[in-house]
Amino acid sequence: MQEMVSVILAAGKGTRMKSSLPKVLHAVAGEPMLRHVLAAAREAGASRTLVVVGFGGEAVQSAIGAGSEYVVQTEQLGTGHALMQAQPALAGFAGTVLLLCGDTPLLRGETLKNFFAAHRGSGAAATVLTAVPSDATGYGRILRDAGGRVTGIVEQKDATAEQLAIGEINTGIYCFEAAPLFAALSALTCNNAQGEYYLTDVLAILAQSGQVVGAVVAPDFQEMLGINSRVQLAEAETILRRRKLVELMDSGVTVMDPASTFVDAGVSIGPDTILYPFSWIEGTTTIGRNCRIGPNSRIADSRIGDEVTLHFSYAHECKIADGVTVGPYVHLRPAADLAAGVKVGNFVEIKNSLIGQGSKVPHLSYIGDTDIGAAVNIGSGTITVNYDGKKKHRTVIGDRAFVGCNTNLVAPVNVGEDSYIAAGSTITKDVPPGSLGVGRARQLNIAGWTDKKNSMGG
Repeated sequence: MQEMVSVILAAGKGTRMKSSLPKVLHAVAGEPMLRHVLAAAREAGASRTLVVVGFGGEAVQSAIGAGSEYVVQTEQLGTGHALMQAQPALAGFAGTVLLLCGDTPLLRGETLKNFFAAHRGSGAAATVLTAVPSDATGYGRILRDAGGRVTGIVEQKDATAEQLAIGEINTGIYCFEAAPLFAALSALTCNNAQGEYYLTDVLAILAQSGQVVGAVVAPDFQEMLGINSRVQLAEAETILRRRKLVELMDSGVTVMDPASTFVDAGVSIGPDTILYPFSWIEGTTTIGRNCRIGPNSRIADSRIGDEVTLHFSYAHECKIADGVTVGPYVHLRPAADLAAGVKVGNFVEIKNSLIGQGSKVPHLSYIGDTDIGAAVNIGSGTITVNYDGKKKHRTVIGDRAFVGCNTNLVAPVNVGEDSYIAAGSTITKDVPPGSLGVGRARQLNIAGWTDKKNSMGG
């Protein structure tokens, strides 16, 4: 198969976004829009990807990272000029250049794959991906000769009344054969009102030299939408999230109310899981089979097993094994690791802690920097006191221990297997296995105190 490399134009500031963040780094469905374009290029079969950066170029490289090559466009002098900057990196390349825009996150890899195949099969020097929207206002129009061959592209502002009536528009996505592309680039000029090098002029140069310029009409104009404003960003967000929910539902996930359920593109969810309304599932989260998620829950970058129930809760950067019940009103912070069969009840916070198999933290507790064994019961109001003002310390609770209500475990401290902690205790020393730990003041009852208080007028 003929080799194909992609060049993605990502140098623009995006002034209508009114942001200090480069436009292509604005997130859509949990990922910078440029990442969506990169994924589509990879799916289409690109062997290399060059990203042309300009405004905020260092931020773009830092956010996207390895896996792409970066070319700097110091001055933004038009799309043709942007492609010129990539030309040295493609020296000696003799295949097809797939040119994309970094602000088109709705593009599908399958669409680009079919576009590349059509270009390769046509033998054209260049092929433009076109579309026929319901309203072509603002877009460049595709010009064809009597035989249907593309002769050029005219921008809206330069078009005649007859040309404005053309419904076929330029999407800004092209396939070029490298040799004729580079030859045409060398012939580009900036003799126009904007003083810029227009990539659309390349098509006219190729056509005028007798080379074939083809066009492929995109099956879905919606994929071609570029993001130039916050309003368009929100529109793309809605489209991508809807796509994700349809994909999940087609794979066996129940989404009770798609309008109030938000799932990022990188999330994986197993069949027969039910997503209740007002659930946010973000980042790299994976959720197993037969789970019940929500309502009103947020999960980010977490691994969740099968048959888990999590409702009215927030979990991020944590692990939840099979058969766990979480909620309501639980906060699972980073490095919370819940083993199979654990129960975490209302108003509990867990951070950087391992909760062993079958253990219970039913309500009103803070568990931080703690290792809890199997079959442990944590009474209501238990606090692991992990911070001494300078350093964090760990608490260790052995298997089958029973911690009474309103207990403070002042770390570092070890509670042995099969031991008990009396309710209301503050434990500052290790409790040996099989022992009862009591750390509270002796109760004193003062007889007649109320009568004495009343006689004093209190």
